[in-house]
Amino acid sequence: MRSYVPWLSLVKISQIKRGRFDSGRADVSEPASISSGIAARYATAVFDLAKDGKKLKALEGDVNTLDAALAESDDLKALINSPIYTREEQGKAITAIATKMKLSPIVKNTLGLMAGNRRLFVLPQLVESLRKLIADEKGEVTAEVTSAKALTKAQSDKLAKTLKASVGKDVIINPSVDESLIGGLIVKVGSKMIDTSIKSKLGNLQNAMKEVG
Repeated sequence: MRSYVPWLSLVKISQIKRGRFDSGRADVSEPASISSGIAARYATAVFDLAKDGKKLKALEGDVNTLDAALAESDDLKALINSPIYTREEQGKAITAIATKMKLSPIVKNTLGLMAGNRRLFVLPQLVESLRKLIADEKGEVTAEVTSAKALTKAQSDKLAKTLKASVGKDVIINPSVDESLIGGLIVKVGSKMIDTSIKSKLGNLQNAMKEVG
C-alpha cells in the first residue's frame, strides 16, 4: 500500500511520528464525537449519490479498498492525520491515491472535497459509516471481531452463522487481530459486546483475587 503515496519521503514521515516537525499548520484533530458526526454527513451524501446512480456495488468495493489501505499504509495514515500538509498538497496526494486505487468518481471527488475542507482525518470514520449504511441497505449487520490469531474462513463462516441465529440478520465479519488477547474473541455487534478473551478472564480473576485479599 505504500506505493499509493510515493512522494511522501521517509524523512518527513519519521519526523511526523516523532513529533519533531513544527508544521506551522492548523491542528486538524477533533474530538471523536465531532469526527463521527462529520464523517456521518459525508457518508450519507456519498451513499445517497451512489444509490441514486445505482453504484452501490462499486461503492462497497471502494470501502473495502480504502479500509485495507488504511490498515496497511502508515504513509496514508500520516497523510490524512498530520497538519504538516497544506490543503493543496493533501488534495493532490489523495486524488493521486484514489486514481491509483481505481476508486469510483463519487468517492474520488469526495476525498478531494474533504481535503479542501481539512476533513481527511475523518476518513476511517467515513469508511465505517459507509459500511454500516451499505449493510443496512442489504439487510446485514457487521460484527467487529477481534481475535488473538487470524480466523480461518471456516471459523469466520461458523461465527457468522451463529451470530445470524442471534440477531436475525445476515452478519458480515470484520476481523482484526490482537495478540495480547492470548485466546478467545471479542465480538461487537452494534452496541452489544461479548468478550470471551483469555486476557479479559485473567483480568476478572485478578480483580476477584484483589477483593478476596
